[in-house]
Amino acid sequence: MRKWVYRFGGGTAEGSKADIAHLGGKGANLAEMASLGLPVPPGITIVCDACNHYLKNGRALPEGLREEVLSGLAGMEELTGRRFGDREKPLLLSVRSGAQASMPGMMDTVLNLGLNDETVQALGHDAGDARFAWDSYRRFIQMYADVVMGLDHEIFEEILEDEKARLGYEYDTDLSAVDWQHVVSLYKRVIEEELEETFPQDPQEQLWMAIAAVFRSWMNPRAMTFRTLHRIPEEWGTAVNVQAMVFGNLGSSSATGVAFTRNPSTGEKALYGEFLVNAQGEDVVAGIRTPQSLTEEARLSSGSEKPSMEKLMPEAFAEFNAVCARLEAHYCDMQDLEFTVERGKLWMLQTRSGKRTTKAAMKIAVDMVEEGVITEEEAVCRIEPASLDQLLHPTIDPRVERHVIGSGLPASPGAATGEIVFTSEEAVAVEAEGRKVILVRIETSPEDIHGMHAAEGILTTRGGMTSHAAVVARGMGIPCVVGAGSMRVDMRNEVLTGIGGITLKRGDIVTIDGSSGQVLKGAVPMIQPALSGDFGKLMAWADKTRRMSVRTNADTPQDARAARSFGAEGIGLCRTEHMFFEGDRIHVMREMILAEDEAGRRTALTKLLPMQRSDFVELFTIMHGLPVTIRLLDPPLHEFLPKTEGEIADVATAMGMEPAFLARRIDAIHEFNPMLGHRGCRLAISYPEIAEMQARAIFEAAIAAAENTGEPVELEILVPLVGLRAELDYVKGVIDRVAKDVAAETGRAIAYLAGTMIELPRAAIRAHVIAETAEFFSFGTNDLTQTTFGMSRDDAAAFIPTYQRKGIIERDPFVSLDFDGVGELIRLAAERGRRTRNDLKLGICGEHGGDPASIRFCEDADLDYVSCSPFRVPIARLAAAQAAIDRRNGGVAWMG
Repeated sequence: MRKWVYRFGGGTAEGSKADIAHLGGKGANLAEMASLGLPVPPGITIVCDACNHYLKNGRALPEGLREEVLSGLAGMEELTGRRFGDREKPLLLSVRSGAQASMPGMMDTVLNLGLNDETVQALGHDAGDARFAWDSYRRFIQMYADVVMGLDHEIFEEILEDEKARLGYEYDTDLSAVDWQHVVSLYKRVIEEELEETFPQDPQEQLWMAIAAVFRSWMNPRAMTFRTLHRIPEEWGTAVNVQAMVFGNLGSSSATGVAFTRNPSTGEKALYGEFLVNAQGEDVVAGIRTPQSLTEEARLSSGSEKPSMEKLMPEAFAEFNAVCARLEAHYCDMQDLEFTVERGKLWMLQTRSGKRTTKAAMKIAVDMVEEGVITEEEAVCRIEPASLDQLLHPTIDPRVERHVIGSGLPASPGAATGEIVFTSEEAVAVEAEGRKVILVRIETSPEDIHGMHAAEGILTTRGGMTSHAAVVARGMGIPCVVGAGSMRVDMRNEVLTGIGGITLKRGDIVTIDGSSGQVLKGAVPMIQPALSGDFGKLMAWADKTRRMSVRTNADTPQDARAARSFGAEGIGLCRTEHMFFEGDRIHVMREMILAEDEAGRRTALTKLLPMQRSDFVELFTIMHGLPVTIRLLDPPLHEFLPKTEGEIADVATAMGMEPAFLARRIDAIHEFNPMLGHRGCRLAISYPEIAEMQARAIFEAAIAAAENTGEPVELEILVPLVGLRAELDYVKGVIDRVAKDVAAETGRAIAYLAGTMIELPRAAIRAHVIAETAEFFSFGTNDLTQTTFGMSRDDAAAFIPTYQRKGIIERDPFVSLDFDGVGELIRLAAERGRRTRNDLKLGICGEHGGDPASIRFCEDADLDYVSCSPFRVPIARLAAAQAAIDRRNGGVAWMG
């Protein structure tokens, strides 16, 4: 019989951390802590498959689940000495989500479940604190009404704020038991008015409705957005953890907090976190009150006058500190923990591997290797390759004057400049117009996920280092400043007020520094970060581990220099056409295209030759000692010509011709489907003089660069869009003939390889024949994806999101390689090509060359190298290392 519920507590558990796929991260780790004998409130975990069953079967709970939950509840009652719904010693419950992957704030939670008009009296009597009981009841009503009944929590916040104003109170803690009792009556009244139903008094009804609500929250918009951004499969579902409540709001000897065993921003080995006295867990992350430091060192560093937990609760702190050390040693990783102190007694509510900035992840991984905790290969696998983008964010130039208009907590490092927007919807809209934005909020909530993703940076006036904005921004790698208490946000009038009364409106420019916590007026100069220290050590371990080499796609000297500084091992794709768009070159290029005969084209090409040659000399010199792949002209010629009437008139004037004549020439070379038209090798066959000029520029530059550097150029010439071997034979014949001519003229022989791009299905299928001529294959996966799917990547954005939302495809095939279709063609071409030529060099040069999932496929397909844009080279180096480790260890190198 299927088991739906797993128990934990009292020093034992039915599950463990190995059961994360069934119990979710929270449930698996609660079971693990319970088995370790740590103080964990008893509870049960309803498995993830129960969520899937509920959602796929008309929202019906699985058969047998109720009986297992009630049995588990009886066990909790026995361990706590309390009874659920009892009128003397009531057991209250928390009901929390918990998926395999951490999704902070994306799904729903209900605390203090089991309270009603009778049990609230019993709770107050049993605790000897009526105020605590009524405070807990109002929290429950607000949370339950929001999560289960669908009444917006802001309605309750408004009631509470109005009551505090009426009573002259500043903090929630100022309210007495009588005050809270009145607030509860107001909450219940608004539920009746808004929903036309009364607040449920039956604890059993409350429980089952809450469990169902948590299941449903797996499909709420913010959770779906988060899963899409982080590639979390929908079919995972979420577990539900039902646990005995412990209370941090039971007076001055009680508290609740969040902690990391190391600093999640810097990686420093020091306990990091915050706590609140006389509070429940949501108070810490909500920013309602300013949290206090855990340690004295942190308190002194922050300049806070409020006592630390170390000073205020020394015994509970000492026990907690020991638990932190034990859990980090047990998991061999930095932990993110939640805890409650109930009248001096410590309770652990959660542990998980803590989210951290990439800078912190690097330091933690390197430090743990040096501490002997993990191996070098384990350290390499600890870093998410895509997260290296965080290290490439600009920082503010330290030499510039800062016009500081506010400051807060440095929640996520890096600096960002943009227009102020006050809502997530506006952030998305403005970003879609190509403008950069800073999302400014009093505090963020999970509903802001889409706006946070669209923003360059985030600024909030409330919240601490573990607030929603801070945690989510760090995970996304977005610069963030929180708790900027010196600033005020007027949401209604869309005004941000800073120090000295400076006011900024929507659309004004600000800069935030997520490393210092400063907010600056206007835009300021930025500098690029230097990659060294822990980054250098970890990347050296990665390079020692990986099999594939990593090249770059570089068309300019600037690209080549940047890529080499990031560790590129050559150029895998130089698109020569990009060189023709610069300065006066476009005029000469147009002269060549518009020439009416070969003689006219050759005259223009003679002018282009020295331009191309000088570009290649510089590229070859920068990349000396490394392979450089030059692709011959690929795009259709019309791309170099003017489009609008105004542009045509301007170009005609510059070239000394009539606009009407120019318009006719442009119309003559117009193509209905240029992607599949007169481009690539077809141009070289139609106009061999173009290929001759480019080949001569390449060979003469290679000779010059070799003389400059003292090293021969490792040269590869790439012929694009080949579908027939005969096409490659023809163009290679032109290349070989020019090579002989240059050698004869200079007395210098040039070593080179001539190969082709595999970007047409026919080329992949006929790879064994094409390899008789080609000395290497470079898979152009951008065009190969287009021609395999029969879709234009420029137009696919109109329907790809719909396909993903409806489950037709999981990934955008232009972002992450389609393993089953395009990938199968790559495998086929690789196998057939090497059958003909066993030393055939294979690489990939499309945008997929910088995508970690695609790189894992390339490792499995035995490609020799990947090539990507310069700033993705570190990502590719790390991903290639992880793929090699995974493959050696018997893991799946790719998933179709």
